[in-house]
Amino acid sequence: MAETVESITALIIEKLLANPKVPRDIDGDSRIVDDLAFDSLAVMNFVMEIEDTLDVSVPLDRLADIRTIRDLAICLTELRGGTPA
Repeated sequence: MAETVESITALIIEKLLANPKVPRDIDGDSRIVDDLAFDSLAVMNFVMEIEDTLDVSVPLDRLADIRTIRDLAICLTELRGGTPA
């Protein structure tokens, strides 16, 4: 099954909602640092969890440009060889 930005966004949101401290009203446009109140360590830990789930590695230079959940999903989709929508 080809993964899409939408399916990876849904996976990310599902993983985030497993954390009771994350707001319940998040979507693809939610900003990881501003809306979810993640500090840089929390961002790195979360990205490592997603990397393990999807068996992909996000280069640090790409991570610097990620602001929203959708940005992360687009990056992961591209790294897995998919096409962003």
